[in-house]
Amino acid sequence: MLRRLWKPIAATTVVIGTPTYLYYRYNNPQTFDLPVKIPGADGTPVMSTKTFPLLSLGAVDERLKANTKSDTVTHLGGVTWKYSTASVAANDPLEDAHAEAIIAREPSDPKGPGDWLFFAVMDGHSGPHTSRLLSNTLINAVVLQLSSLIHGSPKSKPGVQNPESISFAIQNAFTKFDEELINAPLKVLASNMDNESLKKKIIPDLSQHPLALPTMYPAVSGSCALMAVFDTAQKDLYVACSGDSRAVAGIWEELENGTGSWRVEVLSEDQTGRNPNELKRMQSEHPQDEADNVIRNGRVLGGLEPTRAFGDARYKWPREVQEALNQAFMVGNDQPLRPPPSLFKTPPYVTATPVVTHRKFSFDGSSDASKHLGSRFVVLATDGLWDKLSSEEVVALVGGHLKGLRGTVSKTKLQTLVPTSSGSPTVEGKDQVKGKVEGSWSFGDDELSVHLIRNAFGGGDVYGLRRLMSIPSPLARRYRDDTTVCVVWWDEQDNIPKTAEFKAKL
Repeated sequence: MLRRLWKPIAATTVVIGTPTYLYYRYNNPQTFDLPVKIPGADGTPVMSTKTFPLLSLGAVDERLKANTKSDTVTHLGGVTWKYSTASVAANDPLEDAHAEAIIAREPSDPKGPGDWLFFAVMDGHSGPHTSRLLSNTLINAVVLQLSSLIHGSPKSKPGVQNPESISFAIQNAFTKFDEELINAPLKVLASNMDNESLKKKIIPDLSQHPLALPTMYPAVSGSCALMAVFDTAQKDLYVACSGDSRAVAGIWEELENGTGSWRVEVLSEDQTGRNPNELKRMQSEHPQDEADNVIRNGRVLGGLEPTRAFGDARYKWPREVQEALNQAFMVGNDQPLRPPPSLFKTPPYVTATPVVTHRKFSFDGSSDASKHLGSRFVVLATDGLWDKLSSEEVVALVGGHLKGLRGTVSKTKLQTLVPTSSGSPTVEGKDQVKGKVEGSWSFGDDELSVHLIRNAFGGGDVYGLRRLMSIPSPLARRYRDDTTVCVVWWDEQDNIPKTAEFKAKL
């Protein structure tokens, strides 16, 4: 019977198959149009329309997963740590960066045994030079400062380890690192000027000096930095933020009846001129007659968006220093520096000194004794993610993934499946972009970091995702930013042996 039925079904397929394919092919376009600026007949930019090829979903998947990293580590004490990191570029080259490190405490450490876990994301701007340098060296700078606190140095005795001293050590590491970064070109110039040149202010041509561009590039480009430091010995979490990247935690709070919700704890503030705290700080650090100009349209002197960042020497060096370094290093390379902003009067206007916050791993801020704390996670991300998703959406997306959701879930349905509750609120640093209430989320990626970026760029809207990911650089920057996401989560279990191996100790 089945064999007899197969023939008419097969015949029908032959008859309708080609028209069906043609309908699909021509009603699912493989190109799309975007408005672009092109030079007009007189050289003045005019708007035009340009057609771009649409990436296949397979090609989009490859790009989303191209820069991923993940690992699982189990430690003494029965805590299993997992992390997932991914980056997707809008600029070419990618200006974001990230770094991770796990360092064991020395046996002589009075607060041991235990480990330090470091996770950091860097959001570069005006080039990748500063963020790349930070990804290779910032964690080391913090480790050295913590080591000096714990073990002492030739100039100091060991200090007292508590949340205040550790927070200060992390903060001091950021500040000192940026000072070295900003002063490096000045040191090169000073070492190549004799007393006579100094007196007559004769600036030598050092454009071909081997340290000319390697010291200037990281100083004049810039980068925000966000770092989470987990102290497993004391079960403390420190978050250091310089710039407008954001850290958010999700804590599962289960009720006695088995239901529960994910509490959203925002661990950092977006540091831009639209943050009232940053605006107040900036105005307090400059003369009263600059109060209306230090922040213009939410930006430093109307230009730079983050109020804290590494590098960005254009907002830090005095005008005469900028002119001297430009003459010494950049003019001979045919790469003259941009002049300071027109409102530039009393530098520095930007600092890399971070705001450092401290919490216990438990995040036990609830007064409700009936709530049992379960799984916890922390998301660190550059502002490319937060431009598209709210803190609450990110926690729900991670919580749903950890819960095992798969497939396409409507946005309204996720609110029911993965309820969230409010802890510490988000302090927005930008004009808030409200996402669409309608639409759907996608739950199909194994990597949590890729899962978040996919949903930021379209989620269940496959065509929208393909279109956004198909826009080439530099035009892509008008529609999305470089985006880097690091998700760290952990579970406490009993009687699990230590399986991690360490290459470094602190």
